[in-house]
Amino acid sequence: MNDNQMLLTPITLPGGLELKNRIWMAPMTRSRADNPANKPFGIHEKYYAQRASSGLIITEGSQISQEGVGYINTPGIYSDAQVEGWKGVTKAVHDKGGKIFIQLWHVGRISHPDFHNGNLPLAPSAINPNEKSFTPEGFKETVTPKEMTREEIKKTVQDFKNGGKNAMGAGFDGVEIHSSNGYLLHQFFNATSNTRRDEYGGSIENRAKILFEIIDALKEVMPEQKIGIRLNPSLHGVFGMTADENTIPTFEYIVEKLNSYDLAYLHLSEPFSDVSDIPYLVTEVAKHFRPLYKGTLVANGGFDQAKGNKIIEEGDADAVAYATLYIANPDLVERFESGAELAQPDKETYYTPGEKGYTDYPPMKKS
Repeated sequence: MNDNQMLLTPITLPGGLELKNRIWMAPMTRSRADNPANKPFGIHEKYYAQRASSGLIITEGSQISQEGVGYINTPGIYSDAQVEGWKGVTKAVHDKGGKIFIQLWHVGRISHPDFHNGNLPLAPSAINPNEKSFTPEGFKETVTPKEMTREEIKKTVQDFKNGGKNAMGAGFDGVEIHSSNGYLLHQFFNATSNTRRDEYGGSIENRAKILFEIIDALKEVMPEQKIGIRLNPSLHGVFGMTADENTIPTFEYIVEKLNSYDLAYLHLSEPFSDVSDIPYLVTEVAKHFRPLYKGTLVANGGFDQAKGNKIIEEGDADAVAYATLYIANPDLVERFESGAELAQPDKETYYTPGEKGYTDYPPMKKS
């Protein structure tokens, strides 16, 4: 057993939430809420409880409204039935001594009219991301979305607030605002997807405005120390996003302004694709933003055990969020602790209904 790993040391978040280690479970869409209410149920309780040794579990993205849906069988946090379903999940995790945040999600233009009774998806501007949406009838080409009115933006801010209120009612330890990966808030940030001419477009401050309105709204229903933020500053050529020379300055503005809040953490994704030949993007995201952010910083993307320990040791992150490794290794913490071999996930079952490839990965064999 190796107790000298930085990943295995405890950490206390602002507000006093004590976490037993720095190996966090990153949010991952798994498409198991295959019921008419899109609510979590028994297999979700089992899945998350199996992974409760994680320092912090961040759930799969959970839509804050029907308008926010963009994938089949993803759970929401806007209805009473969904809140009841999540109550079972938080209790199962807490009974195992774990801590759990829910990721609040609105996909924006990465959706399809099939999810909205034929209506167009909402977005900051009417620009087709030219991606594919996973609908009940299979993958379909995305469409040109509807540019949101001011009223629709205000309603979306309130939907995030309501999602946060529901999350507290469901027993979560906090929430993560999904402002990443080409979804709605990320679409507002980038000038290539936001060509508005009102107070939500144009300048960096205007394009970031919606995020801070959401944080301020959430503060009305929970302590700000229970709010985390996820960003993906160097995303390019993925999820319909195209970066430009203003992209990194926009995220620098956002990160520095986040210092005016006492948030739970900032969760940063490393690039999803090779951006080394793009001079206006950064290849090492956590290292670049660490000097700018004064709070708890969590790194995500492509980390193994050694790289996870290293980034914490070097001071560029306070914790590391693992995604794919958690699919087949529910006891990832124990495997890192003992040096055990890691199991490999079955990619064919990442998004299929049922327990196969979800809750049937065994823990490591005990000697």
